[in-house]
Amino acid sequence: MRIECDGLKYTYPGSETAVIDNLCFSMVSPGFNAVFGPSGVGKTSLAKLLAGQANQPESKISTVGIGTILYSYNQERLPGWSSTGSHLDKVCPPGKERLKNELIEIFKLKPVLDARFSQLSMGQQNRMNLIRYLIQEFDLLILDESLANVDEALRESIILAIKALFPGKMFLYISHNLMEVAKFCRDILVLSESLKQKGSFMVRGRDYKSGYILDKQGFDACMLEIMDAF
Repeated sequence: MRIECDGLKYTYPGSETAVIDNLCFSMVSPGFNAVFGPSGVGKTSLAKLLAGQANQPESKISTVGIGTILYSYNQERLPGWSSTGSHLDKVCPPGKERLKNELIEIFKLKPVLDARFSQLSMGQQNRMNLIRYLIQEFDLLILDESLANVDEALRESIILAIKALFPGKMFLYISHNLMEVAKFCRDILVLSESLKQKGSFMVRGRDYKSGYILDKQGFDACMLEIMDAF
């Protein structure tokens, strides 16, 4: 599996200023990767370009060994006329029922399966929405702030579970959380206003998994390297 961008440029329709300009990077093999940066530097635009939800004549994106790309994002809504549990049952592919139930337990959503989506907290909504993507067939899943409004301890449990349950899949985790991307992700694409003309800045994260002992010195060095890009 490989994603490559070579001189990627993207401009919002009606704008004359590129939000992404001359972006070059490569991510290879399955794993948990990240796009990190402040608001307005093109993280979501990049995600939509990768997922085929935005078109640009100057886009230069290639994928190898990646067929199905799914895009999950913060505050995405589910239909409100049925219970969340009924919705998950409806969208669950044959043979994925066991995985669905396991994710419900890990994501701590069993108590709200009879509730409508609108009755859930924002964190519960994001977790419920993410489950419906994880039970589908995919090669690359983009998580655009998909665990926003989820408390830190539960968020860590969910990330570690995803890494354990889907070792052959590729994930692109978009987040503002510096410590999180440095700890859990392998390849980190750093975007900032100061890097627009330079194309990209890649950092190697710690790729923490269940059972690992975190190298505190390496972890601190990774965060410092990311911050130096700004």
